[in-house]
Amino acid sequence: MNTSASSRYAPLKNDTFLRACLRLATDYTPVWMMRQAGRFLPEYRATRARAGSFMGLATSTDYATEVTLQPLERFPIDAAILFSDILTVPDAMGLGLSFALGEGPRFASPVRDEAAVARLAVPDMDKLRYVFDAVSSIRLALDGRVPLIGFAGSPWTLACYMVEGAGSDDYRLVKTMLYSRPDLMHQMLQINADAVALYLNCQIEAGAQAVMIFDSWGGVLADGAFQEFSLAYTRRVLSQLHKNFGGARIPSIVFTKGGGLWLDDMADLDCNVLGLDWTVNLTKARIIVGGSKALQGNLDPNVLFAQASQIEAEVIKVLNAFGTPHTGPGSGPTHIFNLGHGISQHTPPEHVAALVQAVHYHSRQMR
Repeated sequence: MNTSASSRYAPLKNDTFLRACLRLATDYTPVWMMRQAGRFLPEYRATRARAGSFMGLATSTDYATEVTLQPLERFPIDAAILFSDILTVPDAMGLGLSFALGEGPRFASPVRDEAAVARLAVPDMDKLRYVFDAVSSIRLALDGRVPLIGFAGSPWTLACYMVEGAGSDDYRLVKTMLYSRPDLMHQMLQINADAVALYLNCQIEAGAQAVMIFDSWGGVLADGAFQEFSLAYTRRVLSQLHKNFGGARIPSIVFTKGGGLWLDDMADLDCNVLGLDWTVNLTKARIIVGGSKALQGNLDPNVLFAQASQIEAEVIKVLNAFGTPHTGPGSGPTHIFNLGHGISQHTPPEHVAALVQAVHYHSRQMR
């Protein structure tokens, strides 16, 4: 086994997040936040301005390292997540990704017909070297402080952006293809799945200590379609991932926004953690999947606009809904505290500080 990756890096000082991913006992419930390196931090906005554009930020090793570490300088959070975007993979396929300030991502060449699907292929990972360079740089800069999470979009979520050409309110174009030409959709999803698996494995080889698949748009599918067009291809990704690297276990996390209806279907996924949005009852989720998966989530991000006492009360509700995590030897039900979706750019940073403090304090009291 290649141990060069692990020997390059400092030993981990805080492994609470990784232990919870692997359903091992921890002294407290670890916490991190989706989009924690982002626009709610004034220092991020300053770095973004220096970089000149979002892609200028994401493709610069130094800038990507700087913004990944910014939330860790402010808050005692238990994991770092690579600063990047889920759309780097279709960009490397040649679809021409751009970001305008204040707008979402846009593709110059959407995939809307047979010819466009036929041109798709798993991209040369050298086109994504900037991501892997950032992973290695961040891992070195962390100096063992906390683990680093790598990530990718799910095959279905990538397909949504690739067909729509941007974000969507009604998913009309991608669902038109799904229902009228399911053969084309399956062809695209197979390529996406193999590309995502290779991409995540390259992140692991570069130094990522856990990986997360964001199925941000899985919840827009009909029952039945979700299993066929989203879940099946998430399984295809998971089946190809490194489970161990450099002598360490590499946990995997799957987050399907709006996926609470399908926890039964996701219970046997070959991943370690299921992320849940705020619509899901953690008590019920623990009964359904807590015997095989750690659970991550699931505070409504808008709670962070309330005052500190309200934030603390809502944190306690989430911790109590999960219940007392596993203690003692062996493995058992564990919880990683997170938001039920990405943090809003308008969130006051001091409210995040109140959240992290409340999670750490009250979760210790529960053990």
